[in-house]
Amino acid sequence: MLSEYLMIGEITKPQGVRGEVKVRPCTCDVARFEGLETVYTERDGAYTPMRITVNRLGDDAVFMSVAGVTDRDAAETLRGAKLYIDRAHAVALDEDTNFLTDLYGLRGVVNDGRDLGKLTDVMQPGGNDVYVFEGPLGEVLVPALKSVVLKVDLQKGEMTLDGRRLDEVAVFDED
Repeated sequence: MLSEYLMIGEITKPQGVRGEVKVRPCTCDVARFEGLETVYTERDGAYTPMRITVNRLGDDAVFMSVAGVTDRDAAETLRGAKLYIDRAHAVALDEDTNFLTDLYGLRGVVNDGRDLGKLTDVMQPGGNDVYVFEGPLGEVLVPALKSVVLKVDLQKGEMTLDGRRLDEVAVFDED
């Protein structure tokens, strides 16, 4: 089942003395924060809304103010807080694109009957993403190529992969 909330960043530290915080974005496009007025924090499975004002965007950081947080000490209490948005306010994706968070836990099924196990990580070395599966064949690294990934079925919890292409481009754990 898909989560109703998507993580978009994490507060890394207070910025200055007036309560501003620095956020490490967990999104491909930092501009996604522009115009955002509400984010959610999670604690024990409950999501709480938090009003924000985005003050400025950096290449790898977002600087924002949180309603009711007016000094450095109050901002310090937010360090490490993960920030979420609800799906209703998520950016629209192209047809063959998924949020990374939705891919974790998918079962890798090869069209020749092999089971790769569960997708446990997505590496982003530049260029193509690399999916990391853990299962009966050990760790398998699969480049995220259209010629390899035949289908992603989030409802079914499966990613179907082309066996021939997989054998050409995947890295199989030799242990």
